[in-house]
Amino acid sequence: MKRINISSGAKWENLVGYSRVVRVGQMVEVAGTTSVVAGRLIGQGNPYLQTKVILESIGQALAEAGASLEDVVRTRMYVTDIGLWEEVGKAHFEFFKDIKPVTSMVEVVGLIHPDMMVEIEATAIVP
Repeated sequence: MKRINISSGAKWENLVGYSRVVRVGQMVEVAGTTSVVAGRLIGQGNPYLQTKVILESIGQALAEAGASLEDVVRTRMYVTDIGLWEEVGKAHFEFFKDIKPVTSMVEVVGLIHPDMMVEIEATAIVP
């Protein structure tokens, strides 16, 4: 199967050695995504807004790989405060209420920047 690596152009990809999106056959994996848009964190202090921005970004990344949110079969949510699960979950529900992928939400000690509260990965399978 052909492997397609898609870059966002972020400097971190070459420093760390990863791709924004990898598609192999029908499977599409989207790397951990935060609410950084054009180098600026969106939704500081607001996990609901951060999650919405992240899922919009994941949707765009999937589109670059020929997939969509409807193709998502799994999400993994990393949050810095599990007590905020309802706000993160509310935004996730708005995008996935009819799709219902399997998911995990895990509390982590921290993300790459202290103002980041949420990071999400996604796996899609294109029919």
